[in-house]
Amino acid sequence: MAMTTMITNNTNRYGWAAIALHWLIALIFIGQFALGFIMVRIESQRTAFELIQLHKSFGFLLLGLVILRIAWRLGNAAPALPRSVGALERRTAPLAHFALYAFQLALPLSGWALVSVSMLEIPSLPFNLFVMPNLPLAMSDASENIWAAAHWYLAYAGIALVVLHALAALRHHFWLRDSVLVRMITPSSDQEME
Repeated sequence: MAMTTMITNNTNRYGWAAIALHWLIALIFIGQFALGFIMVRIESQRTAFELIQLHKSFGFLLLGLVILRIAWRLGNAAPALPRSVGALERRTAPLAHFALYAFQLALPLSGWALVSVSMLEIPSLPFNLFVMPNLPLAMSDASENIWAAAHWYLAYAGIALVVLHALAALRHHFWLRDSVLVRMITPSSDQEME
């Protein structure tokens, strides 16, 4: 198989670019949820501050990767679903993927809005490389509370969506025994799908 074929999607499988972006985003998204959960419960203010800066750094990275993933997806058609996938699931799968993309964008954007309106005015330094400018939003305690709540609700709704997505993939692999999960693990030659 040619190298370009392995990088881009084909009719049966995702290419390496989509696979790498999928799993990297999944790892960061889940890691961000865990880090966010820990950083607000830790007693040491210094450690909490460092974890918050790390959380912001990975949030900006996540935002960039999700934008790249969406651009890649728009330029590379997704492989066709296996014949075993029913009509209802064929209609709902694109909606579920759209929801995942929406949450993966909304969550870091709400975090960026939160630090932008914070009265503490602590600069965001992604991985200590540069100062990320704030969004042009008015600072106030009320705005901070609104964005903090939005970020919190989006985080829990997003992680619930990720869990449902993972359960659906496992259902396809272990119960339906089709190629839905396998095609997001490794690219392959154009094998016939089940």
